[in-house]
Amino acid sequence: MKRRTLVLLVLIAAATITVGAFYSRHGDAAETLTTAAVSRGAIVSSVATTGTLQPVTTVEVGAQVSGIVEVLNVDFNSIVHKGEVLARLDQSTYASALEQARASLTGAQADADRLRVAKTEADMALTRAQDLASKQLLPAEDLETAVTDARTAAAQVVGGDAKVQEAKSAVQSAEVNLAKTVIQSPIDGVVTARNVDVGQTVSASFSAPTLYVIAADLAKMQLSANVDESDVGTIANGQHVTFHVDAYPTEQFSGTVVQVRLNPTTVSNVVTYAAIIDAPNAELKLKPGMTATASIEVARRDNVLRVPAAALRFKPDATVLAEYAANAAVPATSGATRTLWVMNGTAIAPVTVTTGATDGTSTEVIGTPLPEGALVVTRAAAASAGGAKPATATAGNPLMPTGRGGPGR
Repeated sequence: MKRRTLVLLVLIAAATITVGAFYSRHGDAAETLTTAAVSRGAIVSSVATTGTLQPVTTVEVGAQVSGIVEVLNVDFNSIVHKGEVLARLDQSTYASALEQARASLTGAQADADRLRVAKTEADMALTRAQDLASKQLLPAEDLETAVTDARTAAAQVVGGDAKVQEAKSAVQSAEVNLAKTVIQSPIDGVVTARNVDVGQTVSASFSAPTLYVIAADLAKMQLSANVDESDVGTIANGQHVTFHVDAYPTEQFSGTVVQVRLNPTTVSNVVTYAAIIDAPNAELKLKPGMTATASIEVARRDNVLRVPAAALRFKPDATVLAEYAANAAVPATSGATRTLWVMNGTAIAPVTVTTGATDGTSTEVIGTPLPEGALVVTRAAAASAGGAKPATATAGNPLMPTGRGGPGR
């Protein structure tokens, strides 16, 4: 009894395997080709980059003297004009220094006048001594003394004049320091930053502290974009640029490359160069410091014949060749020549073309006999024999249960 049961189970298993194999062979996938039409249009090659927006001209206004901020006349976003008073420092110390310098100048001028009087007396004494000596009425020693006194008086006058000049310079320096307590705008523009408050002490001992930052004209912005070293060779002045900012995600702004700076920046072994892009900002939507995602147009070909880049990458395998191009010979290519597989009814045939510009999605084809609208193969995919969907090993097998995971679900 047990032997009969075992034989029955073996026969059932063999029948199951045979029927499953039969349906599996009949469910083998056939190759289905995907095609796209050859079209005519523009090919635009671009370099993607990011950068920061900034005003074309920015001036940092600082204080050349130290002191306490006494008055602030402008604030953030204030429109200022050249020569306008922005702030004023406490002037008491510098006013006192100016008064002292002026007093020193007065004293130096008085000393110089006294020395001139002494020189006049010494010159008169020398003249009298010379007259008496010419008449042999004055000893030679007295004449030499008179000459020495005259020369000494003349030298003292020169020294006195020098002290007067020094005092005048001190007065001028004190006046300049006093004037520097009044901070004026060097340009017409907009205040973009204010770094001090009233009552704050600024120290200019070693460097001039920045009080304000003024942008000359926010209607003219520039974008400093980071270009990778592998792309910098394609960037040139005058190229068109489009960019977006997060503040206006649906709007597109445009600009022009005006400079590629030769100063490289290396971060984590990645070398980039700064491409400066002029960005008109007539509506003042662009703000300093915004991050922009830009696309620099490095090449453009209009009204050219183009094919999908996937069609140039397609290479039929033996199965596709046997089914759609049994007698076709795959041509050899080199350099810029590539092979396209063109759909001709139910068969495909290879066509050798020369490629031109590409934007990554479409590629220009040059000197090709292909007409516009011709269908080129972009990919081959397995499909069921009925053409409905890719077949599986159990599709259509009547021995497979129709429960969870089965074909009947």
